[in-house]
Amino acid sequence: MQIWHMKKTHYALLFSLTVLTLLAGCKGPAATPVSELIKKSWTPKIVTENGTAKYTAGATSNPTPGYSKFILNLSSPPNVTWTTIDASGTSYTFTGTYALSSDNKTITLSGLTPQPTGSNGTVSFTIDSVSDTELKITRTTADPKTGGSTNSYTLKNP
Repeated sequence: MQIWHMKKTHYALLFSLTVLTLLAGCKGPAATPVSELIKKSWTPKIVTENGTAKYTAGATSNPTPGYSKFILNLSSPPNVTWTTIDASGTSYTFTGTYALSSDNKTITLSGLTPQPTGSNGTVSFTIDSVSDTELKITRTTADPKTGGSTNSYTLKNP
C-alpha cells in the first residue's frame, strides 16, 4: 500500500512539473514591429494645428477641409509619397524615402522632391502612438505652409 501511495505521489509530481514546464514555455504572440505597423498608406482622421482641431474625417464642417487630401504613403519602404496642404487648402505631393529611428519614435522623410518649403528636403515626425489601424504623429518642426504651426495628425488605415 505504501509503494502504491509513493507511485501515485510521484506521478502527480511529475504531471505537475510537466504542466508547469509547458506553461512556462508558452508566450503570447510576438508584438508586431513598428516598421511593419507603419508600412501602409495613411489618411487623416484628425488634424490639429497648434492644438486646434482643423480637420475631422466625416465631420459635416471642417475649418480646413483640404486636409482630406492628406496622404502619407509608407507602404513601399523605403519609398514615401506624401501629399499635404498649405493654409489655403492647396495640395502638394512630395516623393522621397523614409526611415524609422532605431528607437521607433521618429519617422524621417528625406530626399523629398520637390523640396517642401524651408525643409532642405527633409521632414520628421515624432510617433506619438501606433497600432494596426491608427498612427498618431507630430511634425518635429513648424510647417511654413500652414502659417508656422506645429501640426499633429491622427491617421487611419484604411
